[in-house]
Amino acid sequence: MGRPDPEEGQLPAPVKPPDGGWGWIVLFGCFVITGFSYAFPKAVSVYFKELMKDFHVGYSDTAWISSIMLAMLYGTGPVCSIMVNQFGCRPVMLIGGLLASAGMILASFTTNIIELYLTAGVLTGLGMALNFQPSLIMLGTYFDKRRPLANGLAAAGSPVFLSSLSPLGQVLLEKFGWRGGFLIMGGLLLNCCTCGAVMRPLDMGMKRKMGKAQDKYEAKEMLPIGGKSEEGISTTDGTKKAKKAKKKPKKGKKLLDFSIFSNRGFIIYTISKFILVLGLFVPPILLVNYAKDTGVPDTEAAFLLSIIGFIDIFARPACGMVAGLKWVRPHVAYLFSFSMLFNGLTDICSARASNYTGLVIFCVFFGISYGMVGALQFEVLMAIVGSQKFSSAIGLVLLIEAFAVLIGPPSAGRLVDALKNYEVIFYLAGSEVVLSALFLAVASYCCLNRGKKKEPPPENNPSAGGGSDTEEAESDVQEAEEHSSDNHQPAHSTDNAVVAANEEANHVAEEQSGEGGGCPAGDREVLARDGCNADQTVERDSF
Repeated sequence: MGRPDPEEGQLPAPVKPPDGGWGWIVLFGCFVITGFSYAFPKAVSVYFKELMKDFHVGYSDTAWISSIMLAMLYGTGPVCSIMVNQFGCRPVMLIGGLLASAGMILASFTTNIIELYLTAGVLTGLGMALNFQPSLIMLGTYFDKRRPLANGLAAAGSPVFLSSLSPLGQVLLEKFGWRGGFLIMGGLLLNCCTCGAVMRPLDMGMKRKMGKAQDKYEAKEMLPIGGKSEEGISTTDGTKKAKKAKKKPKKGKKLLDFSIFSNRGFIIYTISKFILVLGLFVPPILLVNYAKDTGVPDTEAAFLLSIIGFIDIFARPACGMVAGLKWVRPHVAYLFSFSMLFNGLTDICSARASNYTGLVIFCVFFGISYGMVGALQFEVLMAIVGSQKFSSAIGLVLLIEAFAVLIGPPSAGRLVDALKNYEVIFYLAGSEVVLSALFLAVASYCCLNRGKKKEPPPENNPSAGGGSDTEEAESDVQEAEEHSSDNHQPAHSTDNAVVAANEEANHVAEEQSGEGGGCPAGDREVLARDGCNADQTVERDSF
């Protein structure tokens, strides 16, 4: 399953992202994978009451199923990165789809809660992790100019699937019980394999382009060559370059590239994201109970989450379109900072909402800001590290976020139990989100913008942020074609010029042989090819 090495003498060139075509199929697959990855752990909560009755456990025991799924989704990021770098995205996603489905199918035959942790929690969570990360990598491979829009559309899969999987789970529970529901859910997760199958790598396009370049200079090589000297020169040069190419050791691809930690933008993003996750998920988790404590009926309290999901569906693609504008995309990190600031201020302002109308207004603004954050989080990371290092970067970021996920919501729940006051929790969560927004904006301006003014940016650096991978791909392909054409370009005008220069140089060399022998300085480059010594030229000039 390893990737084939390029032929000797050929330069592997990145392929220009198509920004469409088959990329739209890849985008749909990423939409489905994102929906399953984020919505499935929440949709499983529909079965918790039945599990509590059958296994005689408490709510906290069953809630660990969703927690383990999310922990596997975030915590196995480096493992996914290593597997993607070693085997590619498509094989990893196919294996992940089989694991996710097998986990839910086996969970339908369990007899205790521990077996549920191992099957529905660990196995299904690992399978979804092996699908989620490679799908984002493939999305960044197929889209460059339209990448912000693509990320926004793919992120919309989370609220769409959440609004559909929860009612579906309730229907399955009523008709088939929790065991039949788990079995059917396992069958639905086999669609992840279908999504993995459509993730066609762009290496095929690269092979076609390199094949066309090979055919071009092979056709030129069959044309008649005007001079024997040029034929000898080209043969000698080709032999030398072939030897150099053989001497160069093949560099293996790193399984996990830790050099991204030398990127200051990546460090700033990681710290900001860790602080963000501490408070981002707290309000939607506590919202229903907060509404019930203020006297809102149960049905109306549950409807608040539906409002957030409905607004979120439209907020993510809309934010992706805005981020793709020419005058916005170079500053997408600041737009991400604004979305976090917007979300944090929404939490703080809603802490004192005491009626249902106030909570509905909070849900509308929270849905907008939450959708903006979801649409921009991976777009900013791609812009910082580039598509080549994104597979390693997202794995390490998800691992760091796993610790924040395990710290934030559980700590908020303990504070609620201790203080019996939701207002303080909303203030605390909002303050954490605002702090992450301010840190990202200030650190990006002070550390990155001022650093660029003092030090000139390195050429062809994909991790500079805001750059286009399309321009890199085009320049690399052009260099590869020029390299092959320089070695085998028997143009008639060049051959005639070389032959004429050789005859004139030989005539001058015969006339000067009686005076000490030397080479005219003007013909140094031509005569050097025919055996004229450079030392003789220096002696000639000294006279």
